[in-house]
Formats: sequence, structure tokens, C-alpha cells
Amino acid sequence: EDRKRRNTMAKLILALSALLASANAFAPQVALPASANHVSSVALGMAADENVSKRKRALKTLAKTAGVLSTVAFTTAGVPPAAIAAKKAKEVVEVVETVDNTQKLLAAGVGALAAGVAAIKLTSPGGGGEKAQDFLEADPYWDQSTVPVNVYKNKAPFTGKVVSTKRIVGPKATGETCHIVIDHKGDFPYWEGQSWGVIPPGTREKDGKPHAVRLYSIASSRYGDDMTGNTGSLCVRRATYWCPELKAEDPAKKGICSNFLCDTTAGAEVMMTGPAGKVMLMPEEDPTTDYIMVATGTGIAPFRGFIRRLFFENTPAANAYKGQAWLFLGVANSDALLYDDEFQEAKSKFPDNFRLDYALSREQENKKGGKMYIQDKVEEYADEIFDKLNNGAHIYFCGLKGMMPGIQDMLAEVCKAKDLDYDEFIKGLKKSKQWHVEVY
Repeated sequence: EDRKRRNTMAKLILALSALLASANAFAPQVALPASANHVSSVALGMAADENVSKRKRALKTLAKTAGVLSTVAFTTAGVPPAAIAAKKAKEVVEVVETVDNTQKLLAAGVGALAAGVAAIKLTSPGGGGEKAQDFLEADPYWDQSTVPVNVYKNKAPFTGKVVSTKRIVGPKATGETCHIVIDHKGDFPYWEGQSWGVIPPGTREKDGKPHAVRLYSIASSRYGDDMTGNTGSLCVRRATYWCPELKAEDPAKKGICSNFLCDTTAGAEVMMTGPAGKVMLMPEEDPTTDYIMVATGTGIAPFRGFIRRLFFENTPAANAYKGQAWLFLGVANSDALLYDDEFQEAKSKFPDNFRLDYALSREQENKKGGKMYIQDKVEEYADEIFDKLNNGAHIYFCGLKGMMPGIQDMLAEVCKAKDLDYDEFIKGLKKSKQWHVEVY
């Protein structure tokens, strides 16, 4: 899509270049204004009346074209559709054949050309001028009073359509994890940290009733992976059961919903409820807030949404953020890492604002010589983490519920070493809303 837009703008520039070359052939050299915006404004301000000359009408056509391109280039509204762009280019070429006031022609033409060049720069990858993500923001952006909750319920679910389903782990990963993008056409808004409910098709064998809703943390920001606000993503591990007697996977005991989602292809319909939950939302009012995110496996989902919002999108939250987001992710091995390329990019671009630590249980050892689990990795930085919590940081946990006992035991030991009452310490974090847990 970006390539198409850049090609369209390139064609416009070629047409405008032809215009300037043709005009130069029969015009004296003139000094051109430096500001394309100023030129366009002057051109668009030319008076028009019923007796306007053919020359002025042509200039007006060109001025409109320059104005359109200036608007494209110097705002973040995007590039005009190809059909409109082609029409404008045609108008510019036609003007060359009718205009004779070359001074104004060249001035307006250069304004349009400069605007076109700027537009290509703004819409090219790495151009630094991506369209701002602000059309799904609250006012002010951190106000959580309008967070959507349970808009769609079990009896009247929303039907989304799968855009893509992709395996996102390597061959040596323990199990299969998929990234699933679902199109909701902008009719199912959500915030980072919320969950979608999914109702798998079919009925239960035991009673013939519809399957129950399964909740999945949303793995994208509110704007979706395509940043249009029309999609959302899920991170799903295929649930299977290894039967020791059969010495094989028992298909009768596989996860109904996870297998349904991991088997979907583009166009498949998904019945959805929600969005659910507010416990995992980011408190964005203070842009210096530190976020400590602790995940195991697919519990990475909400934190991917956080990180994309803070470091990949042109959001008010990203523009304001001055704190530090610190991600801990625990998986079995390197092949099981999720979204590592995105996290490494964030770390590279924002080394002072994003930290990343992995616990790879089958590849790393903890300080006692055992397997490196998530609680062991967090414990390595216990002093720093406790300092951050004492200074107002928010800590989040997401993943299988089996992660929490180890986390809690580790925190209790650290509290004991620091001569703190563990229960009182956690109670204080909960009271100040710094403690966020979503496990399943």
C-alpha cells in the first residue's frame, strides 16, 4: 500500500516536472518564492469573476492542484487516492498548454512540486512523518472514563473476520503459538490491556449447548497492527494433550478454542465478546510513570500492545512518555520467544525508555544452578524493582496462573531480606493501584 502511494506521488512529480520544463521553454527566468505553502496560499487567493481569462482559469486549476499537494505534504492526512491523484496530474499537464503567464505558473508549479516531494518523504518508510494515531484517543488521551467494556455479550456477539493467521515461533519451540489478526471494521473498539472473548463454533458433546467464551488478551494497540483502527490481534498457543498411554497427542482432549483459532485462515468468521477488563490498563496521566511488565508465554499479549503504543506509534501517549517500560518474558528457549524483533527494535531506538530481559528456562541457569524461570530473572533486579515500586512504578503480571506462586514466594523472600512485611507491602501496592494481575 505504501509503495502504491509513493508511486502515485512519483507520477504527480513527473507531471509537475514536465509542466515546469514546458513553461521554461517560453518563459524568462524568474526568482521563485522559497515557501511552497506561501505560494499555494497566494495562488489560491487569486480573484475570480465571470470574465476571468483563459490564462487565469488555467492558473487557478494549477493553484488548486498545488494546494491539494501542499495539504497532502504539510498535514498528516495521507495521500489522495490514485484516481484523484491521476486526475490532478492530468489537470496540471493540460495547464501547460493553455497558460501564458509563466511567472505565476512557475511559482505555483514549484509550490506543488515541493509539496509533492515533501509528501513522498512523509509517507515513505523511515520518513519520520507517519500519520498520527490520534483518532481513537480520549480527551485528554489518558482519561479512562470512556473505556469500552462488554459492548458485545454472549447472547449478541460480534462477528469478526480473520485477516491472517501466522505461526510466530521457531521449530524448536515447545508447542505452536500463532498471531491472529482479526478485522472488526472499527466497530469493536478496545484499549491496550483489555481482552476479547471468543466463542468457538459448534456445541459441547456433553449437553449440546454452545461452547463457553474463552478470554484472550489483545496483542495489539487500539489502532491494530495496520494502524487503521479496524483490526485487533490475538496471541494464541495451540493447546494439546500428550497422552502417556498412547504416547501421542490425544485429539479428544485438545483445546477447543485455541485449535479453532490456530487453524483459521483469511476470511474465517470469529464470534467475539467484550472488550473485557480494566485491571491491566496503563495509567497514562503521568508520562514519567515506569511500567514493569512480567509475562510468561502468551501472557506477552497485553505488553506487546503497551510497547507498540509507547514506542511504535505516533500517539499522544508516545509523544509524552518519559518513563521507562521494563519487560520480563519467560519462555522455554530462544525459538519460543515472541515478538522479539519488535522488542529489539524498541530497545535499539529507545535505550533509555525500554528495557528487556528474558528468562529461558531450558537455556539459562539461575544463581542456584537450576533452571532460569521468570521469578529468578526478576529477582536478579530485586533492589532496582523495589526502588521503582517505591517511587510509583506499576507492575503487571500476565500468563498462566502457575507463574504467580513462584513470583509471590520470591517477592516474600526479598521483602524479608529488606525487613519489610510482605503482606503489607503488596496491600500498599494494591491500594495505590500499582499492582496488576491477569492470569489464566
